[in-house]
Order: sequence, then structure tokens, then C-alpha cells
Amino acid sequence: MNQKTQVPAGPPFVPGIPQVPARPPFAPLPQGSGGQLQDPGSVQQQLLGPVKELTWKFPQMPVEPTSPPVQFQLREPVSVSSVAATCDENMVHVQVKKDLFGSGELIQASDISLGGCGVTGEDSVAQLLYFQSYLQACGSQVVMTNDSLVYSFSLTYIPRAISDTSAPIVRTSGAVIRIECHYLRLHNVSSNALQPAWIPYAATKTAEELLVFSLKLMTDDWKFERPSNVYYMGDLIHFEASVKQYNHVPLRVFVDTCVVTAVPDAAAAPSYLFIQNHGCLVDSKLTGSSSRYLPRTQDFKLQFQLEAFRFQQGDTGSLFITCLLKATAAASPTDAEHKACSFVGHKWAGAGGEDQLCSCCDGSCGSRKARDLTSVSGWIVSVFTMSFATHTGTHKEKLEIIVLGHLKCRRQDRIEILPF
Repeated sequence: MNQKTQVPAGPPFVPGIPQVPARPPFAPLPQGSGGQLQDPGSVQQQLLGPVKELTWKFPQMPVEPTSPPVQFQLREPVSVSSVAATCDENMVHVQVKKDLFGSGELIQASDISLGGCGVTGEDSVAQLLYFQSYLQACGSQVVMTNDSLVYSFSLTYIPRAISDTSAPIVRTSGAVIRIECHYLRLHNVSSNALQPAWIPYAATKTAEELLVFSLKLMTDDWKFERPSNVYYMGDLIHFEASVKQYNHVPLRVFVDTCVVTAVPDAAAAPSYLFIQNHGCLVDSKLTGSSSRYLPRTQDFKLQFQLEAFRFQQGDTGSLFITCLLKATAAASPTDAEHKACSFVGHKWAGAGGEDQLCSCCDGSCGSRKARDLTSVSGWIVSVFTMSFATHTGTHKEKLEIIVLGHLKCRRQDRIEILPF
């Protein structure tokens, strides 16, 4: 007999979202969790392990060693007899050496006069100038004393600038020499000459950062930095430009531009640009001086000499020399914008033998515009303070402006530098 099981009927099926039992709010965390969430940073630290402290530091500026004392004695100028006078019964005859100051600089006949009267004769072989005048002429002054009759003349030397535009400088000082003719009855005597003297100087300053530029004044043998600040007209000022390599590759230094002004402003007038056109030392060509670069013996050093001078016009008693130094890798070849050229023996010659690069010194060297010291931003010069700006140019070169101090001129034509 078949039996059927009765299944109670459930509620009717309704389609929709499955019913999920709701969890009580803020359910307690599982046991063992400590009641805190795990820090993601601690997980990362466990994965990476301990972090080592960074030990590298930026290299410090090396300390320059103290220079040993230099045995130096200033060479005083030797007195010279460059003027002689002879007094006749009614005339005076004056003989003047063209090397008036004994410095090797020959004066021009047009720059000297006897009481306003010009030269009456010249010996180009013996380098002598002659004047001749009656006792009552050429601005003479007569004084009567108890036993003498004295005629006085003034031999006046006023140097003119070598060039009004390119080289407004002079290398001799002006002078007034008094010449007297004393008459005791029929006797006459002649006077002796006066010898004036003067002096200039320069100082040093290094740049910032690990690439250190320097421009120093050296002794005559180039072995030591010159401790004295005294020169005389006709002396040669010895400069040494250098760059410290430290952690850099071997470097080669150049002097791109040097200008002299009477005030701490490279754009002021009067000015004398004696190194220009990317390293052309033009002073020897413009003035006939012995200024020149010395043959280069080390890439990171460059030595040159400049004959002492002063400005003819606007001479305030101070001189400022502003130079633009630059350095390139020693392995880089020299070119028209990286050279050191002197005018020696009526031709241009390179300090490192690169004579062919110096042919442009009479024109324009390089295709880019020549640097103007006044256009380089960030440098300030005053009597007691200065700062510098280092710039990076093409060919991976480093530039630095160096100012060689404040030159103070005294009444005796002596020039001294005041250190910054």
C-alpha cells in the first residue's frame, strides 16, 4: 500500500536580493590582535630591513697652506744725471737725455720745453735733446742779489697719453726742473738735475666654490708672492693667474680681459683695456712696451708682465685693475677664444706656442660677442669690500672676475695698495 508523506507548504518564493544575516555593529576584533590595527609602515620596515645612515658629505673647501716669509728688499731707483746746463755770457745751453728718469722710457721732444720754447736740436744716436736760449728769453726770470745776478729757467716735461682712445696712459711722470745761471762778474755756474719717482701695485683675490681662481703679484724671479706694494716708473709688474684643480680634471687657465680704471667701476672713463679680444695683450703693440705673456710651463698657471703706468687725464690717485679669468679642461684644444697672445718682435706669438691662433688679435677673435666686464651680473667693487660672480659659459668653461685692489697715489707720485 502506497503511503504519501505530507510536507508542510512553505511561504511562496519571491525573487530578489539574497538575505545575508547582518553583523552587529562594532563587532569585537578577534582575540590576539591586541585591539589595534597593524601599522603599514612597520610592515614595510620589516620587509626592507634596517635603514643605514647616509655617511657621504659635501667636500669642504681645502685650507690653503700659509706661505713662508719671503726675503725681499725693495729695489730703490738709482739717481741719474739726465739734465746738464751751460751758461755763456748771454745764452744758456741745456742738454737733456731722452731717458729723463733713467727708467728706459724715452720722452718725446714735443712733451718738453724750456720756458715755453721747444727743442732746438736732437741727437737720435746719443738720444739727447738740446735747448738754446738768450738769458732774457724763454720765460726767464732775473733776480739781483748783493753779489750775484741770477737768471732762472723752468724746464717743463708734460707727458702726453700714448693714444687718446686705445691707450690713454703714460709711463713717465711730469716734472719741472729749475735751471739757474749765476753770474759773479765774469763767472758762471750750472745747476744739477732733479729726479722724481713714483710707484704702483696690485693684490690678490680668490673665487668661491671648489674651483678657485687667483691673480697674484710675484717677485722678479717668479718664485714667491711679492710682499711689497712699491714700484717705480719703468718697472715691470709680474702677475700670475692660476686656477686650483682640487677634485676637478686637469684645467687650463686664461686671462680673457683686463681693464684699468681710476675708480671702482670697470665701465668708467678713463680706462685702459690692455688685455682684450679673448687673451690678446695689446699693451706692447700700442705703446712699444715690454709687456708680454711668459711661455706657459703649466696649464693651471699663466704668467704675464705689465709695464707700470698712470693715467694722464683724470688721475685721481687711484687705479683699479679688473680682469676676467676663465678655465677649461686641459684636454680641450685651444682656439681663438681660448688663447694667450703677446706682440713680440713685431708679430703676435702665443704663450703655449699657438701662434696661428693669434693672427686674429688685429681684428676680431671668435664668432660670439666679446664679453663686457660691466655686463656680468653679481659683482660689486668698492674701496673695502668686493664680491664675485661665477658663471658657466660654452665649452664648459668657468669664468671669474678678479679685481686687483685700490691703488692710492700720494703727492710724491708714490702709489700704494690698500688691501680689501
